[in-house]
Amino acid sequence: MAKPLPSQDRQESLEAPRSGQGPGSSKEQGRSARGSSRGGRRNRYPAKGAPQGNEKPARKRRLRTVRETSAGGLVITGWEGGREMLRAALIGRLDRRGRLLWSLPKGHIELGETAEETAMREVAEETGIQGRVLASLGSIDYWFVTEGRRVHKTVHHYLLRFLGGELSDADMEVTEVAWVPLSELDSRLAYADERKLARMASELIASMKDLVDAGIEAVTEDKPAAPQPGSAPGSTRDSTTS
Repeated sequence: MAKPLPSQDRQESLEAPRSGQGPGSSKEQGRSARGSSRGGRRNRYPAKGAPQGNEKPARKRRLRTVRETSAGGLVITGWEGGREMLRAALIGRLDRRGRLLWSLPKGHIELGETAEETAMREVAEETGIQGRVLASLGSIDYWFVTEGRRVHKTVHHYLLRFLGGELSDADMEVTEVAWVPLSELDSRLAYADERKLARMASELIASMKDLVDAGIEAVTEDKPAAPQPGSAPGSTRDSTTS
């Protein structure tokens, strides 16, 4: 017996899905692909310097730390006159921008030297004059980076009294040298820590000059009178004796 032919509705249900429809269509596959990629999408343009793939992040090279110690001084002349006569010896150096920066003479402490000896030697080398240490002005320290090193530098400063010599810029590292009025140091010195030292020195010099002036006056008042002509020092003469 022949099987009955399927109805028209049955035939339509057995037809292949139309293009673009059904779970196997390319459109549906595209949607599925886009949906699965949203949660784990990678940045096509990673940040500059970010590691690529299995590349490990580069470690920053640590700079070697070095400690240096120097000494220098503030040389003062004009002690015999009033405060307006006081002058300080400064050196001028050109920075990378070509600016002339004024500072105190100073340099490294050599093997076997004391800080005071270094201060007097550096003053002579960088200014051409000689000085004698009167007192300490304290120390300053700062950090800087040079030639792949982090340098922690400590500088001991001293107050010096001018002894002799003439200012000279013969040192190759020095551009200019000058006697600067003590009252102008705060505006002339380029570095804040040295300006602070100059103010300390000014106060110290004022007290020293008061002591020196008082000592000079005391010596003048206590100075014995000159002997009278015809009399021997330390003897008296009795006018009643012949």
